[in-house]
Amino acid sequence: MSGAPTVTQDAVRALEAFIQRSAGHGAALAETGLPTRRVEAWRYTPLRTLADTAWHQAAPLASEAVSTFLDRLPLPENGARMVYGNGRLLEGLSALPEVATQGSENISPLKGMFSATLNAALGEKGLDLRIPAGTDAGLLTLISLSDGDNVSMHLQHRIVLEDGASLTLYDVNAGEGRYIANPRFDIVVGKGAKLRHVKLQRESLTGTHLAIVSANVSEKGEYDSFTLNQGSNLARHEAVVTLGAPHAIVHVNGVQIVDGQRLNDLTSMIHHAAPDGSSRQTVKTVLSDAGQGVFQGKILVDRVAQKTDGYQMNQALLLSEKAQINSKPELEIYADDVKCSHGATVGALDDEQLFYLRSRGVPEAQARDILVRAFLIDALDLVADEALRDLLGRSMAS
Repeated sequence: MSGAPTVTQDAVRALEAFIQRSAGHGAALAETGLPTRRVEAWRYTPLRTLADTAWHQAAPLASEAVSTFLDRLPLPENGARMVYGNGRLLEGLSALPEVATQGSENISPLKGMFSATLNAALGEKGLDLRIPAGTDAGLLTLISLSDGDNVSMHLQHRIVLEDGASLTLYDVNAGEGRYIANPRFDIVVGKGAKLRHVKLQRESLTGTHLAIVSANVSEKGEYDSFTLNQGSNLARHEAVVTLGAPHAIVHVNGVQIVDGQRLNDLTSMIHHAAPDGSSRQTVKTVLSDAGQGVFQGKILVDRVAQKTDGYQMNQALLLSEKAQINSKPELEIYADDVKCSHGATVGALDDEQLFYLRSRGVPEAQARDILVRAFLIDALDLVADEALRDLLGRSMAS
C-alpha cells in the first residue's frame, strides 16, 4: 500500500464541494489538507478514498427509517434520550435530563486536527448540555442516525459538568448507506464531577466515521470513557484529553471488532498537565478476514505533572493471516517523579485451548467464539455501568 498520493488540489476541492454553507472555514480545511500516509497521525488510516466523491448535505431522515433503526439497536429502556437523524434533532423523540440546562459556550477549535477542522467547517448543532453543580443527571442516551448516499453529517456537541455533577452518556451511532459521520464532542468536567461516556459505533459497513472528543478534566474530576468500534468501512475515534488540575482521573478504554476489508482506528492523546493525575487505557482489537486495526495512544506528561500514574495497553487477536494491526503506544515524559507504562501484544487463538474445547465436543466455530469472548471480557468489564455493559455485550454477539 505504498506510493499513496500526496494532498492535491483535486482532493481538497472534492471536500470543499460540501463546504458551501461554511462561514470562512473552507480556507482552514484547504490549509489542513486531506491527510495521507505522509501525515504521521494518519499514517495507518488514509482518507484518499473520500476525495472521489462530491459529498453533500443529507436530506431529513424519514420517520419510517428512524423506527427501523431504533428497533434493531441495543438501547436502554430508562433514562433521557436525544435522537438525531441526518444531523437534525428529532424533537418528538428527544428529551434532556430534567436537571440539565442549555449551555452557552462555543466549541473551541482543535487546530491542525483534520476531523476537528472538518467539523468546524460544516458543524450542525448537537447537544448543548450543562449539568448544574452537585446534581446527578442519571443516564442520557444520545442516538445519531445516518441514512443516504454521498452525504455527510457533522454534529457538534458540548457537555459541561459543573463542580460535583455527574452524568452517564450512552453514545450510539448507526446508519445505512455511504456517508461521512463526523461528530465532535467538547467536554468540560468540573471539580469533583464525573462523566461516564460509553460509545457504541455501529455505522453502515459502507460508511465513514470520523469522531473526535476533546475533554478537559478539573481537580478530582473523572472522565471515564469506553468505545466499542464495531461498524463502518473506515472508522476513527480520536480522544484528546487533558488532566488540567491535580488528582484528575481519566479512562480511555475500548474494543474494536473488525472483519471484511474494514479499518477501525482508536487514537488518543492523554495530556497530564497537573500533578497527581491518573490515566488508564486498555484497548483490545479482534481482527478477521482482511480487517485492519489501528491503535495510536500517547501519554504526555508535563514537567509540572509530578506523581503522575499513567498506564496504557493495546492487545490484538488475529483470526486470519490477512488481518493486520498497527499499534503505536507512546510515552513523552518531562517530569521525574512518575509511574508510567505502556505495551502492546499481538497473537492468534491458542491452539491448545482450541483443541481442549474441541476434545470435549464443542464445535469449532463455538469454541473459537468462546476464546474470542474470553479475550475481550477484561476490556468489557471496564464499563462500570452494568446495564450498559450488558447492552454492549449484546451488540458484540449480534
